[in-house]
Formats: sequence, C-alpha cells, structure tokens
Amino acid sequence: MSIDLNADLGESFGAWSLGDDEALLDVVTSANVACGFHAGDPLTMRATVAAASARGVRIGAHPAYRDLVGFGRRFLDVAPAELTADVLYQLGALDAMCKAVGTRIAYVKPHGALYTTIAHHEAQAAAIVDAVRAFDPDLPILGLPGSTVLAAAAASGLRGVAEAFADRAYTPAGALLPRREPGAVIHDPQAVVARAVRLATDATVIAVDGSVVAVEAASLCVHGDTPGAARLASAVAEGLRAAGVPLASFVS
Repeated sequence: MSIDLNADLGESFGAWSLGDDEALLDVVTSANVACGFHAGDPLTMRATVAAASARGVRIGAHPAYRDLVGFGRRFLDVAPAELTADVLYQLGALDAMCKAVGTRIAYVKPHGALYTTIAHHEAQAAAIVDAVRAFDPDLPILGLPGSTVLAAAAASGLRGVAEAFADRAYTPAGALLPRREPGAVIHDPQAVVARAVRLATDATVIAVDGSVVAVEAASLCVHGDTPGAARLASAVAEGLRAAGVPLASFVS
C-alpha cells in the first residue's frame, strides 16, 4: 500500500513570499499550485510548475474563489455559472504555464473556503465538476471523503480522489475544524506524524472530542504555508516510510 503526499505551493505573490517551495518539492509527490485568484502570480506559477516537473512531482491545479485579500479563505456566494467560468479561467492559466515547461496538469484540488464549501454545497460542487469536465474529463478531483463534490464527480463520470489532512483538526462528523477555532491547525511535528501514519495505516483520525473517525484517503496534505512546513513534510514522509507505507502519487 502506498499513499500520496501533497502540499499547497506557488502561493507567493509579487514581492510577497510564502513558504519554501523548493524544499517541499524535494519531499512531496504531488503539488497543488495556486492559480492566481487567492495567490500565485504568473512568474511564480511558471517557476513552481518547472521546479515540480524537474523533480517528477505531479502538478495539481489549486483554483480558488476570487479572493486575494482573504487568501481564498472566505466563502463567496458566487453564482454557479460564474464559478465555473472562474475555475476554467484558472485552469487555463496554469495549463499555459505547464505547457511552456513541457508538463501538464494532472489533477484539480480546490483551495481554502471553496474546498470546504463544496464538501456540502451542491450548486457550487456542481459548478466545479462542470469546469473540470469542460476542461479535461480525465482529470481527477481531490476532495474530502464523503463530500458532495466527490459524489457529484462520480455522478458525472469523473474520478474523485479522497484526501485527508495530517496537520488539521477534525470534528466528530469527519469535517475539518474551521480555521477560526483554536487548535484547527496542528503544529507539533510528533502529533502530525502520528496522525499521518494512523490515517495511512488505519484510515482513522482522532477528532477534537477524542472520538475515532473513519477517514479513508488516497492522499495526505501538509499545508505549505504552515511555518516549518518543509521540515514537517519531511518528518511525515520519514514516518510513513518507517511504518512501511511508501509514497507515490495517485496519478500516473
């Protein structure tokens, strides 16, 4: 059994630098690259996909709400047709950068508030599926297990891939604890590694109330904007391999 390890990358913008993408790309097997709406300017996008391609890391499009100020972490009540067009626009931008360096988009993972919203919002989930299907129906969509978007993807003939988070707290219902809540992001390396190994080997996670929640996933995420993310990702990778779980992307 193997598992994918992904991180959100390419989230610098202009003079604003975020994360250590080069170090993370030496660890992860898949890179979710920002497409310009929550972060990621054209130069950053091109440099990120080139660096990922050079290492054999699979490239995922990381589209978001049109929310640079809020880093894509605020819900926007966008009409479905507008959201579909916004996502298509972002996919097209990243696709151009990929083609320029001789690679391609391998999957789609929505970002931030859009990601959590389409776990339950039927209209916006359908809008994302419509965008991916119009762009390339062979692209998988990464999302939360049991989410509305993965169900919509399956109903449309698209491949949905379940994802879990090693560095985020979960509610008893299996949802991510909102970032505004204390303890929503886990920073302790030992705790993150232990959670990653448990998710990969037992398909469960301990929720904030101490209950055990089933979370079956083919990919694990470590957030690239977390302080010390590269060291954290390295520790997770080492912990997984020590537990007998090799790392491999979920896409060929």
